[in-house]
Amino acid sequence: MNTKSCKPKKEFMMSELQPKEKCKSARLSSPSWENMKLKQLEGLLGGLDQFPNPKVELEQYPTGPHLASRMIFTAENSFEDISNKVVADFGCGCGTLGVAAALLSADYVLSIDIDPESLEIASLNAEELEVDMDFIQSNVMDLRWRGQTVDTVIMNPPFGTRKKGADLDFLNVALKVASQAVYSLHKTSTRDHVKRTALRDFNASNAEVLCELRYDLPKLYKFHKKKEVDIAVDLWRFVPAKHQS
Repeated sequence: MNTKSCKPKKEFMMSELQPKEKCKSARLSSPSWENMKLKQLEGLLGGLDQFPNPKVELEQYPTGPHLASRMIFTAENSFEDISNKVVADFGCGCGTLGVAAALLSADYVLSIDIDPESLEIASLNAEELEVDMDFIQSNVMDLRWRGQTVDTVIMNPPFGTRKKGADLDFLNVALKVASQAVYSLHKTSTRDHVKRTALRDFNASNAEVLCELRYDLPKLYKFHKKKEVDIAVDLWRFVPAKHQS
């Protein structure tokens, strides 16, 4: 497993590492970015590099600035789950979600992806905006976490079009690792199944759709027939069950 680091702040306890219409909003709590507006965050994310050669087997699609900014802004403004928190970005791709968390003053951001090329772009994106993040090249499922290691997990997982249930595999791990909350995007058409699985099978204490968003997927692969496809996705907030002492 390869790691890239920019000023790590914490040692992780892992064996590998020694609305429905509108998203809820409130005041930013981070003093460094308390005046940052949603549009400002979206503008910064809009300048990030994305996949030059996306890999279909990994379901690589860019998390656009519109989606990413609303996801992380909501997590911080409504629930204070980002600022001064340890945040992990599962399947980080080119790092958009993790960069957004760092911009909103996360205490530590750990971005994980199986693809080294994506991590290289993510690292350059972090350098461009001068934010500190750590990077791990690994399958999220292969990391041996020791309990609830981070405060918050953020992710835009594969939707499972190539490997059925891939998004729920990510969610299963995230709910074991996060102590505070998991924010994730899932296709709206799977809403009932996602909620049922999270509460019944993954022992989440709460599963809430914060808002429904539109995911504009550009034509990236040869099998795509249309120039762009508009997909309805849910922004979820899952609360993990507290581990028994």
